[in-house]
Amino acid sequence: MSAIVARVAAASRSTRLSLWGLVVGILGLLIQWIADPGKFPLFPPGIVFIVVCGALVVFTVGRWWAPVFSVLISLWIVLGGWAAGQLTPNFRSDNAGTVAGNVVMSLGLAFAAVTGIMAMLGAWRARGR
Repeated sequence: MSAIVARVAAASRSTRLSLWGLVVGILGLLIQWIADPGKFPLFPPGIVFIVVCGALVVFTVGRWWAPVFSVLISLWIVLGGWAAGQLTPNFRSDNAGTVAGNVVMSLGLAFAAVTGIMAMLGAWRARGR
């Protein structure tokens, strides 16, 4: 566990913020699950995908492109969910927990995508110096 903490501590500030955005995205999914457990088979599968991508970011810390996994999972869930027509009905749900969870998840993942892009750009620029 301390090795993971050390890897995260070694990451750039933007990369750490991107990881925090993923944590907030997971929190949003947990809120949705608590509000309407029947909406998910057994457990929200998005949590597993987010955790795996977060682990890949931590595992690749030190490489300029490490936060790409935060960006990809965030865009896949938010933009993919919107394009597939699954996100909008959750925002319009009669269940306040579903709406709140969706807002928290979407904001967290959008934050993860933006800070992940900023981390990669900053690392790319620093690499060229």
